[in-house]
Amino acid sequence: MAAVHSARIGTIKTSVAGGEAVRAYIPKPLPPEPPLDLQRLLRLIERANQALGRLDGITSILPAPPLFIFMYIRKEAILSSQIEGTQSSLSDLLLFEFDELPMIELDDVQEVSNYVAAMTHGLERLKDGFPLSLRLIREIHEVLLAKGRGSGKNPGEFRKSQNWIGGTRPGNALFVPPPPDELMKCLSDFELYLHDTKTHPPLIRAALAHVQFETIHPFLDGNGRLGRLLITLLLCSEGALREPTLYLSLYFKRHRQLYYELLQAVRDSGDWERWVEFFLEGVIDTSAQAVDTARRLLSLFDTDRQKISGLGRPAASALRVHDLLQRSPIISAPETARQLSMSLPTVLKSIEHLETLGIVKETTGKRRRRLFAYSDYMRILTEGTEPLAR
Repeated sequence: MAAVHSARIGTIKTSVAGGEAVRAYIPKPLPPEPPLDLQRLLRLIERANQALGRLDGITSILPAPPLFIFMYIRKEAILSSQIEGTQSSLSDLLLFEFDELPMIELDDVQEVSNYVAAMTHGLERLKDGFPLSLRLIREIHEVLLAKGRGSGKNPGEFRKSQNWIGGTRPGNALFVPPPPDELMKCLSDFELYLHDTKTHPPLIRAALAHVQFETIHPFLDGNGRLGRLLITLLLCSEGALREPTLYLSLYFKRHRQLYYELLQAVRDSGDWERWVEFFLEGVIDTSAQAVDTARRLLSLFDTDRQKISGLGRPAASALRVHDLLQRSPIISAPETARQLSMSLPTVLKSIEHLETLGIVKETTGKRRRRLFAYSDYMRILTEGTEPLAR
């Protein structure tokens, strides 16, 4: 049974949503009081930090870390958006970025593309020395909802009306976040905690900040995706990660019901410890998977380079195309020729060799505007990204 810490439980205030009176929840400011029982979590914290260190170190042995990160960010965007109900796949997103319309609802893939742009914007701002703050959160949200579904829900603006989570109407909602007149106080306290680097180590602060953000639910749309993105942004901003390689959405997706139950348990009973245990277990699991993925990709690239090297004279051109495929695992011959400053006939011949070796496969079945996918690379990256059943 979950521990009950009544002093940590927030207050209830009557608010109005959709013409109905509702019981809105106002969380206590972070850090929790009484303080977290970190003694019982010490072993788990140590294992999570070790896992994070191994994950951060894997980028140093990758031949081109930006290529791995480029694709890994896209995988996270797919997974985080799937938790919210989108049906996009990684190949859908890459086709969309290639100006090819995928065979799904366009709003779904636009939503994922927005997520990539929002994540990239946040990471670039942090690298420029901008602090993780309410201002940056608003900027990221504006990019997240810039186009498609959600673009009419005040991108970049904190809500001025009451929202709710779950249920068919406000009166039977699963959870009602703070009322609009309490929102800025909650957010101000939240920002103070983001800047408080002394109370808890980065992993604990990321765990607590994620729940608090989800509880405050400060925007009309996009809160879940932004809350998950904040985990990586906080760890990067404090130097706990050199590169944005930790993404927990696959873990949250696989344990979706428990994830939501533990968020609510914090609100209902103040049981932050069980949530932190779950979060740290996710860090350990996710870090190990990411390290394994990177190693498998390294092995794949090396094996395929050896295959290509056996081609003889055509190997040099085919290796250049193979290098491009590591950065963009779906290519067209004309775009490849342009990017590599190679003649179109040479590129086509190189792709033909790669097809023969089983490294790429044509994906469209067309005679024109054909696209070729680095099939084993895509297979490794897409593990776990199958859309959730509706």
